[in-house]
Amino acid sequence: MLKTSVVAVMLLFAVSATGAASADTAWEKAHPRRDQVNDRLEHQNRRIHQEVKEGELTHAQAASLHRQDHRVRQEERAMASRHGGHITKAEQAALNRQENRISREIGE
Repeated sequence: MLKTSVVAVMLLFAVSATGAASADTAWEKAHPRRDQVNDRLEHQNRRIHQEVKEGELTHAQAASLHRQDHRVRQEERAMASRHGGHITKAEQAALNRQENRISREIGE
């Protein structure tokens, strides 16, 4: 329960920090949906590394999670290539659902 609360607080902080620091670059301004998805992937990557460091995940588990995140990133790029570099709201939502599933695996 405590770990779930910590993860929820971390996600809330990440979302609020992302909102405050969003649109810092021209690319971020032009591609806010892709930026949000990629920021989440980067955050999850840091969480995976931290969980390995703390002994909560094995290297094999981390490798599996990294592969899953890599597939999400590939899918995001494929979606963007179909829409002139942008992704739709529906595509962003689909990618976020995938990231949510991976996030739950990290935080178990």
